[in-house]
Amino acid sequence: MASIHREVLIDAPPEQVWDAARDIGALHTRLVPGFVVATLLEEGARVVTFGNGMVVREPILDVSDERRRIAWGAEGTPMTHYSASFQVIAENGRTRGVWIADLLPNAMAPQVAAMMEEGLAAMKKAMESNRGS
Repeated sequence: MASIHREVLIDAPPEQVWDAARDIGALHTRLVPGFVVATLLEEGARVVTFGNGMVVREPILDVSDERRRIAWGAEGTPMTHYSASFQVIAENGRTRGVWIADLLPNAMAPQVAAMMEEGLAAMKKAMESNRGS
């Protein structure tokens, strides 16, 4: 199983980043605009439309305010397994965002890693441009 670990340092307070991350139905407007263009909530899941046109149903496994961590899966993709988490960590008034994804088949790892990097770049841009909002 491929395991991808990516981090980003965001020049915004962790409270701001977590508030946007925990708003699971607003990926496209608050957390990663452009990377995600639409988010539709369903019972226990969200349906995400990415900027590249891909549509994925993501069952929400956990949203922990205590740990500032969200965990989700993915359905409707070529992958046979996908589970991921994103955690917001305070770091000297800024935020370290940690995104970890485990997936099968291993051959999908480069494509998923590239999407994760694109998503984190969109997050950094959105959060820093709305710092303190």
